[in-house]
Amino acid sequence: MKDADEPGSAKKHKPNFHHSFPAHGSQSSPRGNTFDALRKAKQALPIFPARRTLINQIRRLASAIVIGETGSGKTTQIPQYLLESEVNKGSIIAITQPRRVAAITVAQRVAQEMGSTAGGIVGYCVRFEDVTAPNTKLKFMTDGMLLREAILDPNLTRYSIVMLDEAHERTIHTDVLFGVVKAAQRHRLKTGQPQLKIVVMSATMDVDHFSKYFNNAPVLYLEGRQFPIQVMHVKEPQSDYLFASLVTLFQIHKEAPAGEDVLIFLTGQEEIDSAVRSILDLSRDLNDCPKLQVFPLYAALPSHEQIKVFNKTLPGHRKVVVATNIAETSITIHGIKYVIDSGMVKAKVYHPLSGLDLLKVVTASRAQVLQRTGRAGREAPGICYRLFTEAQFKAMDVNTVPEIQRCNLASVVLQLMAMGISNVLSFDFMNKPAPESINAALEELVLLGALERQPDSEMLKLTPVGKQMAAFPLDPRFSKVILLAKDFGCLEEVLSIVSILSVDSVLLNSSKKRLQAGQAHEKFKSSEGDHIMLLNIYRAYKQVNGNKSWCYENYIVARNMNTAQQVRRQLREICVRQQMEISSCGRETTAIRRCLAVGLFMNAAELSKDGEFMTLTTRKQVSIHPSSCLFQNKPACVVYTELVKTSKTYMRTLSVVDPDWLMEAAPAYFRRKRASAIT
Repeated sequence: MKDADEPGSAKKHKPNFHHSFPAHGSQSSPRGNTFDALRKAKQALPIFPARRTLINQIRRLASAIVIGETGSGKTTQIPQYLLESEVNKGSIIAITQPRRVAAITVAQRVAQEMGSTAGGIVGYCVRFEDVTAPNTKLKFMTDGMLLREAILDPNLTRYSIVMLDEAHERTIHTDVLFGVVKAAQRHRLKTGQPQLKIVVMSATMDVDHFSKYFNNAPVLYLEGRQFPIQVMHVKEPQSDYLFASLVTLFQIHKEAPAGEDVLIFLTGQEEIDSAVRSILDLSRDLNDCPKLQVFPLYAALPSHEQIKVFNKTLPGHRKVVVATNIAETSITIHGIKYVIDSGMVKAKVYHPLSGLDLLKVVTASRAQVLQRTGRAGREAPGICYRLFTEAQFKAMDVNTVPEIQRCNLASVVLQLMAMGISNVLSFDFMNKPAPESINAALEELVLLGALERQPDSEMLKLTPVGKQMAAFPLDPRFSKVILLAKDFGCLEEVLSIVSILSVDSVLLNSSKKRLQAGQAHEKFKSSEGDHIMLLNIYRAYKQVNGNKSWCYENYIVARNMNTAQQVRRQLREICVRQQMEISSCGRETTAIRRCLAVGLFMNAAELSKDGEFMTLTTRKQVSIHPSSCLFQNKPACVVYTELVKTSKTYMRTLSVVDPDWLMEAAPAYFRRKRASAIT
């Protein structure tokens, strides 16, 4: 965070709020541990009076859209209602969630309410983790997993009902799933197969747009118990929303009694960790105030840390949760009286013409802001402090731009081609991506060898390599790296690296012990780059048989390493099924970097004469991220896993490569890109 008097920074002022208008939230239910208490809690939910109506309507309809506030009970109760009343006719009910954490926690809650545990009649399936059984009837899953099932079974014959929850989030997989499920429903009707019912659920959405897309499906509204929420906007735009959020928090903290908890919406892990440190530091000097319990909340946080936000606030304390948009709709946190909204969110933005896929901070949509406001009125009247003016609120987009219109589509296009949908441009998307985005994805897949043009035709078809790539639940570039590793004799090593890249960070960067963590990580570092550093960590972890004390001493996240090991096991099984020879390159790691160069050739940068890095294809200036083990180095040429835009555009997770390897990988591509860059 910049200091107010730092040269070149705008002078900071305390945010000055004024009252705007009342909003409303809904009350959430009490929770009990015993089965009897759970039954009473279910009956106390706002959805319970509508139970019979919902069952009758969904039994009658082919498709329905259910709108209900977070906390109304729609996610946990409707699947149970449909199962109890046998609307599913003995088949499985699939309930999809955009987020892994929601799929797991909701399944566990529903199983508990039904007097069992996840893995029986209620199960869940997320990437690299399948907790279901032959008798599972309620299957909670990420939308990406149902999409993968559709590759092998486009008509989704195992299911009688597909429930698409949190549909308003419009993730890339959700949007493709809309089209796939709709096509399965139509095909089953046309061929006389048992009906597939579609239930779309959300707390908020563009109702008319969704209804029209799903064949004019009726909309069923659920009442919620309402508490008024006072909305306060700042009078002047804020130059630093992080600073403004801290000032607002401490204004509340000095005046409000203990037990009135606060939820702050920020954009990402680093920002949240920084805010948590600042709050703890500043609160030490305060007297005559309740003690603070401060919790971060973001997707990369281990599950046991995420669960802490749900703990009851200690007497005489105030709970402060600093969260990303994960707290908008997927989960309900009890005790929140105040919401502080930065009005910002971190989102992926893809530029198909330049090929740059950036993670950057952007303004939230009005729909997101309204969801955040609703967090303040769950159990009592609340207040939402918005760190943006009324005029800024009115200038926001009404709805979030669907991910499919702002992301690299290579993975989606490969999945659609694997389902036999050869003309991707004509696929029934709810919101069609720009043709240039689809064409860029097709070009990337051609260059990776997954697609090829048919002779005497412009039509593209899946190659044997593409079919193999589609079998891996990975970004196509990493699927290609795995296939190459078989030929380069380093499959064991590449599987280890890709597995660690598939989980949340394995490096524990403790805010309190940053120096010690850095020193502990030093022994794993490699002059060849971060991918080899990750391999060194995996090898050391395996050597000590995953010893938790070793992880603790070396500031390694044991849970994430354990998950990486499970991911590796599953990726290895896919390789065995594909009859790939599992080989090792030992300590000679050049072959690994050659594979990475060929798979990630579109993510390459070289050192220019003025000492700055430039992307090879678009000649955009980029920098090595401070977290990289190459941060102090200046290698001539690198490939990177992703770009992140903050004050600069940073490359994350890099490897040093030979420029000749890149030219060998795609000579025509680099010649063409060089020519267009010069032009």
